[in-house]
Amino acid sequence: MNKAVILVGGPSRATRFRPLSMHLPQPLFPVGGKPIIWHQIKALSEVRDLKEIILIGFFEDFVFRPFLDKCQEDFPETSFKYLREYSQLGTAGGFFHFRDQILRGSPKNIFMLYTDICSSFPLNELLAQHERHGRLGTIMVTRVARSSAHLYGCVVVDAETRLAEHYVEKPETYVSDMASTGVFVFDQDIFRFMARAMDNRADQLEAERAKESAYGRYDEGDDTNAANRLRLEQDVLRAMAGEKKLSAFLCKGFWRQIKSAASAVPANALYLQQALEESGSFLAKNTGPGPEITGAVFIHPSAQVHPTARLGPNVSIHARAVVGAGVRISDSIVLDNVHIKDNAAVLHAIVGWDSRIGKWGRVEGSAVASADDIDDVTQSGVKVNSICILGEDVQVKDEVFIRNSIVLPHKDLAANKHNEIIM
Repeated sequence: MNKAVILVGGPSRATRFRPLSMHLPQPLFPVGGKPIIWHQIKALSEVRDLKEIILIGFFEDFVFRPFLDKCQEDFPETSFKYLREYSQLGTAGGFFHFRDQILRGSPKNIFMLYTDICSSFPLNELLAQHERHGRLGTIMVTRVARSSAHLYGCVVVDAETRLAEHYVEKPETYVSDMASTGVFVFDQDIFRFMARAMDNRADQLEAERAKESAYGRYDEGDDTNAANRLRLEQDVLRAMAGEKKLSAFLCKGFWRQIKSAASAVPANALYLQQALEESGSFLAKNTGPGPEITGAVFIHPSAQVHPTARLGPNVSIHARAVVGAGVRISDSIVLDNVHIKDNAAVLHAIVGWDSRIGKWGRVEGSAVASADDIDDVTQSGVKVNSICILGEDVQVKDEVFIRNSIVLPHKDLAANKHNEIIM
């Protein structure tokens, strides 16, 4: 039997995802027509002999309850559970804290995934390599550009044995172009290794306290719960690589992070393109007098789209949205209850829940050329060219042009805005 754990974080962790995370937790934000975390759950449900998926985070318990109830209906062969951390315990602290519940039923292998990623998720191939190599854990890596390698946890991999020889979290100098994807699979003995890592961390903290006390600088309030925090990257993976207990699996499909709100648009495109290649039945098609569809487009059954509208590529139209005559939408996400009036255009943008775009209005961002283009909102105090984002309940008046801007919720825009953050 196998199990999986998805680390969903908490409200304070999604600040870079604002203004979208002000309405909905980041893991539940829709890309490719489904919540971010749904794509991970679907991939895990296809892993052989995987019986349980556990979400760990510090959101309130009720936040994920409706979603997990729906997952139980969609994936009846898998059981689901949400476990709430009592405080922020680090990237591996919650995993270790709930070890008794994770080990219940004696799973042979335990997947761990971060929630803020999108991928083709070749999990069965990852598991096959893990069992073939027989190491304590296997990390899924992807090849990144040398110029951006410093943004990721980097793994030095032996080309012949596929063993991870060294792990460095966001190195200051070039180490490797193999980056951690935030997807792992461990043997159940990982908890013994983590217990040793916790002991080592406790020793380090005690040494630091002694040193600070000697200089009269130690404040007991500075490290509340510090002894219970465990960092997966620095405390666990680095030690596993040093002891030759970590193998590396190269993901040859797509992968990217979903850190900022702007990164949801390219993630949406990747999932829609994957569905198109797999002949996804939920994608819209050019039929009869309907709207003109180009490439991969998702239209929720309850949405109303005028037959003269032009949609695509890489567009998601969500529940109860209304798209008027002559509207043009491409490379965008239109969320629930949005009304886009006649002849408006939405390009490289996210239109938030309950928003309105007037006749001949235009909401336009800039195309994302690479993963590095979407993480920074400003540069030297100036809004950079990127995806245009309207928060919840934003009203764009007729003939108004909003370009390369981020608009917080509940704003009325009666004048053109370019490269601004509108608070």
